[in-house]
Amino acid sequence: MTLKERYDAAKEVYKAIGVDTDVAMKALKEIPISMHCWQGDDVTGFDGAGALSGGIQTTGNYPGRARNPEELMADMDKTLSLIPGKHRINLHASYAIFEEGEWVDRDQLEPKHFKKWVEFAKEKGIGIDFNPTLFSHANAENATLSSEDPKIRSFWIDHVKACIKISEYFATEQGNPCTMNIWIPDGFKDIPADRTSPRARLKDSLDQILSMEYDKTKVLVAVESKVFGIGMESCTIGSHEFYMNYASKNDILCLLDSGHYHPTEVVSDKISSMLLFFDKVALHVTRPVRWDSDHVVLFDDETKEIAKEIIRGGSDRVLLALDFFDASINRISAWVVGMRNMQKALLNALLLPNEKLAQLQNSRSFTELMMLQEELKLYPIGDVWNYFCELNGVPAKEDWFKEVATYEKEVLLNRK
Repeated sequence: MTLKERYDAAKEVYKAIGVDTDVAMKALKEIPISMHCWQGDDVTGFDGAGALSGGIQTTGNYPGRARNPEELMADMDKTLSLIPGKHRINLHASYAIFEEGEWVDRDQLEPKHFKKWVEFAKEKGIGIDFNPTLFSHANAENATLSSEDPKIRSFWIDHVKACIKISEYFATEQGNPCTMNIWIPDGFKDIPADRTSPRARLKDSLDQILSMEYDKTKVLVAVESKVFGIGMESCTIGSHEFYMNYASKNDILCLLDSGHYHPTEVVSDKISSMLLFFDKVALHVTRPVRWDSDHVVLFDDETKEIAKEIIRGGSDRVLLALDFFDASINRISAWVVGMRNMQKALLNALLLPNEKLAQLQNSRSFTELMMLQEELKLYPIGDVWNYFCELNGVPAKEDWFKEVATYEKEVLLNRK
């Protein structure tokens, strides 16, 4: 049977439960995912930052890491050619591209240092999101926006302000908003004597940053919490409670990272609550294994639950990005697996008879609800997914891996 024939059979199966697969595929194509650049080079960047810091680790030494902007862009282009639909790329400020002989510190970054990224994005027809880089820097060894040292704080305030201007530049050039997400690694390894003062300093720093003039329709500022990090196990200054309240009071986005909570705490359960009080919510989807270990996103239960809440809450209200970095496997394969799995999870949610399921819950028909939810797990989503890939001109099933293997042999293994 051809992919089309298998799809036609699956279409009838879903039609019997009131689901239109054509509508589902059309909706999926319109949901962009922001693909993080830092998977391609192990979060190294191009500004000479050196070793990772801020509780971040990348493990593994698989050959073929991108070493410069040209290689990273080539790898990202190859990756995006294997993923159906049009998506976005997510950059960190440490990926500034300087002309030969030029270098400025992070507090002096300008839009011109990201001009080549804009050219790349325009050529590929994709959008750009952005992140200030408040780690892997001499001024980030102890604390950043919550630092006791006014000079350190001032440096990072200026950096984030510069990033807002760069984000506004991206938005203007691409004709749609740029999500700019602030994450800091500040915290304490052992039990602190004073939690209030550093959080008050963080609040003041954010207030100073947001006092600058910028177009709020172009730059969607977000703040990202974390429960702990390496070297800051006992207290993270930018906690979920801090940022959720700060975002609500200051009309900015609260970003939820699925690896930044306690091991039994899930982001899928938070989305519906957030959307009752925020117009939009931002997400970083990753796969924590016991802690914030940023493994490649799988087509697993929590990813499916996150996708269900995105679809049920309104996909236009959720700014979706991925965040993982694995240097133990082919980096392009990691990107493709993660991106395609996020799309599969979204398709799974779009193929559910969500109104029927909600009616069963509202009538407290929990026996039938459980039965139907379980039976739906074996419905032919794969046949719909494979046809979706074919319609969008990318390899279906595992056929994409042949291209990755060829690219590894011809390109990646030649990087010495």
